[in-house]
Amino acid sequence: MASMAVQLLGFFLGLLGFAGTVVATLLPHWRSTAYTGSNIITATAYMKGLWMECVWHSTGIYQCEMYRSLLALPRDLQAARALMVLSCITSILASLVSVMGMKCTRFARGSLIKSPLAMSGGICFLCAGLLCLVTVSWTTNDVIMDFYDPFLPSGLKYEIGLSVYLGYASACLSLSGGLVLCWSSRGDRSRSPPHMQRHQPSSPPPAFNHIYPPAPLYKPPEALKDNHAPSLCSLSSSGYRLNNYV
Repeated sequence: MASMAVQLLGFFLGLLGFAGTVVATLLPHWRSTAYTGSNIITATAYMKGLWMECVWHSTGIYQCEMYRSLLALPRDLQAARALMVLSCITSILASLVSVMGMKCTRFARGSLIKSPLAMSGGICFLCAGLLCLVTVSWTTNDVIMDFYDPFLPSGLKYEIGLSVYLGYASACLSLSGGLVLCWSSRGDRSRSPPHMQRHQPSSPPPAFNHIYPPAPLYKPPEALKDNHAPSLCSLSSSGYRLNNYV
């Protein structure tokens, strides 16, 4: 029961990480306008994401525009797209495999593949969390390097958006869920039932003579008893001497 509760905890942590990764991937708040000038009161604010660029007006109106050309995008943005999409796909695969490997499901109940399936789901959650963590870390490094670049104009400097912080939280949740699933599966494998373990012989095997009894002694057939040649003793005892014929 405790192992089942631990598996459910790891699974729901992974699901929360997956949901956060999807939201962070779709939202345009990866980079927001940095107010570095003397006049901090502005009528518009610019935000950039992986798929679109948005403008917020002081009247409360949002205007977003999708990126029209994929090849015209910077390489770091293309790589961030690919990594986040791959993280989402890996999280979906991890969820499916974890559901099949958890004890509370009926799939392959009582089989030896339950624990390996749960561990595989945990490993997939770990991979998804690492992919998301690499992406948001890479974006954070680019934003900080551009912000402290003295040759870059103030209008082109951005700050870290909310989607990046959400990506950090989602990566931590996915990594935690994967670790919990792997730990619970490893404990199940170490506490496998006795009938599933390989029995080792507790005593040496029986002797060869106990398994196969010795062969019986050879006895000549009854028909061959009187056909052998008489010995010297038998000739002398019957009244005939061999010296009389030599």
